[in-house]
Amino acid sequence: MSGGPRTQTGFLPIVPEDLPEGWTTRVPDETDVDELIALVSSAKRAVDGSGAVEAELVAGEAVGEGSWTRRQVVVADPQGVIRVWARVHDRAAGRSNVDLTADPALGREVEQELAVSLLAWAEAVALRIARGRGLGGTRLDVSVHEDDDRLRSMLEAAGFTRARRWLQMSRPIGPGDAELAETREGVVVRQVARREDGTPVAADLQAVYRMIEESFADHFNSYRESFPEFLSRLREAPGHRWDHWWIADIEIEGQWVPGGAVAAAVLPEDADGHEGTYIDYIGVHRLARGRGVAKSLLHAVIADAARRGRNRVSLEVDADSPTGADGIYASMGWVTRYRTESWHRDVRVEGTDAPVPQARLDES
Repeated sequence: MSGGPRTQTGFLPIVPEDLPEGWTTRVPDETDVDELIALVSSAKRAVDGSGAVEAELVAGEAVGEGSWTRRQVVVADPQGVIRVWARVHDRAAGRSNVDLTADPALGREVEQELAVSLLAWAEAVALRIARGRGLGGTRLDVSVHEDDDRLRSMLEAAGFTRARRWLQMSRPIGPGDAELAETREGVVVRQVARREDGTPVAADLQAVYRMIEESFADHFNSYRESFPEFLSRLREAPGHRWDHWWIADIEIEGQWVPGGAVAAAVLPEDADGHEGTYIDYIGVHRLARGRGVAKSLLHAVIADAARRGRNRVSLEVDADSPTGADGIYASMGWVTRYRTESWHRDVRVEGTDAPVPQARLDES
């Protein structure tokens, strides 16, 4: 471990092994946040040229609420400069998301050596998480920007395979969108109900969870997630706001019941100083499909963003969406800004016959 004495609580962390001579590793703390922001910025600039970073998101993952469900280390060179930040996110039972952020100035040989060590560390951490959940294994899931050839080659060498492509889409917002409130007959869109102190009403939160869980049952790489896990994961984002969650009620035999929902968040200011809105999830229950629920929800989000003076609404969609969602978004003005890929590797806990949860599409 590098640096001076640091307080260590809980179980001793798993640390990467076989690092290059003189390199050190430790768990990040508050004093590392600025350095991590700079590292993420330089890594992003090398891939897409922007270098834009959500500083609050970096801080949240490193030492804030986002760190609670992540195991992570930083790796420093012999001069004590952080050159790599590695995280394993306990995303759901049977799924561990892995993030590696490396200094693009690293030499190829050192980078490859670090990649071998850190991916082995990520596997060990993910298996410890699986054992703690009483599982027999888990899936390592890495998101890769379409232009990040360096990370892609590291994953290939480590036995990962590309599983899916995702479209990162955005729709420009103008003042005229504030009046966009088109809904079909028999569909009413509303924000989740909140009490006077802003706390959302439990029944509506449960409805949003149910709509999203049930509607994503036939989506790629969708794992079952408990209600507390769902809430905790979305609340940890710096842009989380309860007034960015909507429900679409539909009329069935004279009764109004939830038929779809949106969970969205605030995007930080762009280079022009404008915030945006990000749609984390939009879900329509199978029984409500074909009623215009999705478009009604999207119109509500667009109009809300316009009224708040925002300039964009962004989202991610499966390039091979089983519901053709990408076509719906394109017809409503969304365009693809870039693509990402999911790379997977399944690992097993030795010496156990415990079950290994599958993505719901893979369940027999």
